[in-house]
Amino acid sequence: MAFNFLIVDDSETVRAVIAKTLHVAGLPINELYQAANGKDALDILAGHWADLIFTDINMPVMDGIEFIDRLGADDMLKSIPVVIVSTEGSQTRIEQLKAKGAVAYVRKPFQPELIRKVVEETLGAPNEN
Repeated sequence: MAFNFLIVDDSETVRAVIAKTLHVAGLPINELYQAANGKDALDILAGHWADLIFTDINMPVMDGIEFIDRLGADDMLKSIPVVIVSTEGSQTRIEQLKAKGAVAYVRKPFQPELIRKVVEETLGAPNEN
């Protein structure tokens, strides 16, 4: 089964690195969506399904916290697993985000292997090595 991923980050470079990591890891990808902020991500989700969302915290227009809150308030979207990818990493903040429904936290900069591991643990993607 191939997966749909949504990458939400105001940095085009970070979005490209996560996208490349998903491809290089050999993960089964159906669609790969990208958004520069939470509002754009919600617009994408209005017409497309994502099996897993990677989101930054600090973004313009709608930050990651508001985005996660909006996902949690939507009966259709609240079941989508969310992985936080951010430079912000206080234990208090991580616990707050997990309480809101985030399934994992990845600190920037990250090793590509960590992205693959999080996807496999969250979605059960097969290890093809």
